[in-house]
Amino acid sequence: MATEGEELSNKRIIFKDYVVGFPTEDDMVLTTSTVRSKVPEGSTAVILKNLYLSCDPYMRWRMSAPEHESYTDAFVPGSVIVGYGVAKVVDSGHPDFTAGDLVWGLTGWEEYSLITAPEGLMKIKHTDVPLSYYTGILGMPGHTAYIGFHEICSPKKGERVYVSAASGAVGSKEKVDLLKNKFGFDDAFNYKEEKDLNAALKRCFPDGIDIYFENVGAECLTRFF
Repeated sequence: MATEGEELSNKRIIFKDYVVGFPTEDDMVLTTSTVRSKVPEGSTAVILKNLYLSCDPYMRWRMSAPEHESYTDAFVPGSVIVGYGVAKVVDSGHPDFTAGDLVWGLTGWEEYSLITAPEGLMKIKHTDVPLSYYTGILGMPGHTAYIGFHEICSPKKGERVYVSAASGAVGSKEKVDLLKNKFGFDDAFNYKEEKDLNAALKRCFPDGIDIYFENVGAECLTRFF
């Protein structure tokens, strides 16, 4: 007879209701439930122990009421928040995953997640770097940047490139310094500290721009059209 496994305590972050404006802690609630340590008999699901969770800008859009068609579905009020994370497989009914595997992909903001369709999870093969890197440069944000820039933009030596939000989702003076002094950018600026965005762009690109890698929208985008 198949065992259901032990019952595990599972803290979860639940999305309360659709958000207008900036999200606050009041838009979420911490609850505790239980989860079994074994997948249901005959299923191809996996049970994950979540190790690192990522908080990404696109998640704010998912907190809004679904009034318009989008590339991703809105969160469902009363359900656990879903985002990218790093996890260890506790149990698996899927042939591609075994207990102990490290993976990254979409999971719940909770201690343990039952993933019924784990085909989208990626196995982590390189563990000689901090696992938290798979929520950033080695995960979804890094893939977005690498594929978008190298596969779509196809940059060539000598081209002038402007990347909005190059340092990440939240800018600061320290990040501007990081771009210029460590990452090898020719120049960088914090658009929030510039009185005239056009003047800042002309200062950095007196001969024009060949490639614009868009991450922000709004004024940073409309200046080019």
